[in-house]
Amino acid sequence: MKKHLVFIGGGHSHAIALKEWGMNPRPNVSITLISDRVHTPYSGMLPGYIAGFYRFEEAHIDLDRLTNFARAEFLADKAIALDLENNRVICANFPPVEFDVLSIDIGSTPAQESVPGATEYAIPAKPVPQLLERWNGILEKVRRSPQKPRRFAVVGGGAGGVELMLAVDACLRRLLDPADFQNLERHLFHRGNSLVTQKNQYTRKTLKNVLEKRGINLHLGETVTALKQQENGRIQVSCDSGLRVECDEVFWVTHAAGADWISASGLATDAAGFIQVNEYLQSLNRDDIFAAGDVATMVKNPRPKAGVFAVRQGKPLYKNLIRRLEGKPLVPYKPQPRFLTLLSTGTGKAIAARGGLGVGPSRLLWWLKDWIDRRFVQQFNRLPESGDRG
Repeated sequence: MKKHLVFIGGGHSHAIALKEWGMNPRPNVSITLISDRVHTPYSGMLPGYIAGFYRFEEAHIDLDRLTNFARAEFLADKAIALDLENNRVICANFPPVEFDVLSIDIGSTPAQESVPGATEYAIPAKPVPQLLERWNGILEKVRRSPQKPRRFAVVGGGAGGVELMLAVDACLRRLLDPADFQNLERHLFHRGNSLVTQKNQYTRKTLKNVLEKRGINLHLGETVTALKQQENGRIQVSCDSGLRVECDEVFWVTHAAGADWISASGLATDAAGFIQVNEYLQSLNRDDIFAAGDVATMVKNPRPKAGVFAVRQGKPLYKNLIRRLEGKPLVPYKPQPRFLTLLSTGTGKAIAARGGLGVGPSRLLWWLKDWIDRRFVQQFNRLPESGDRG
């Protein structure tokens, strides 16, 4: 009998798995991708996109084209719950979708609930489509009133927060005349005493120097405790030290969390709400459900929430989905202990970090990062049309 494989989310792992499926289709398997976005952003190009180096289509994967190539059905909707008793995905608008095997790759969201006012007044870095929508609105306001004094803030000094701050700064520098740019303030808040603590000392020191040379106000060792809107419309960022800074826009790039409906579904999750998976990328308590990317936590081999692991999980996920559908033994996936990180400064340069080694910033490293990122996205957006879906 024909089996139904359902993908929830168009993350990097799923994009690779769908491409592999299109190149190696299996009989008696129908596929459905559920995603509320037709174009999914590639995380590696997000800083470059905000800084102005890429057009929309260059930094996004066309899921409609991809699912057509994979001969899959594309359901433009949002999954909001799982009915595990009846093997169904509950969607926001369409009827429930039944599955024989399910895979989840929906990414993560910054944890805001513990800080009063963060949910109401901050702009979360994820989901990325919502971030870009808000950013485009901010740019429009700046274009209309370029001389107006403004204050921008980023809460979170990890790699994502630092890259976002540098990208915002670089974009505004290009957009405004030097005199108008002088009316802007940029603030970065981080609870740690050093930035990007998961990276080596060279990378931490270099990024700090880059931020300071660009005139960005660093508030290290400051834990943000509340956001509150003032009578003048600005958002007051309050820290436990007593520091208060009023800002017009506050981007939230702190530690990540899983979607609420995941933990409510009955799947085994960790304290942050991420799906716990084994070495086969398979749920600990449901052998017919798999997860990859940021939404998954490998219990035996935990790794940071980084796009490089989502990309590397794509092919192992694809192979194990096939093996589960065909009743064959699964193959373990073991992530590499070290990986290369290329961090954009927003100015056509990048910093490389791997283990204890670091180099840059340099234009050659940006060229390398740009080549890698473009190559990744183009492999999906240049796929041939496959014909009828089914």
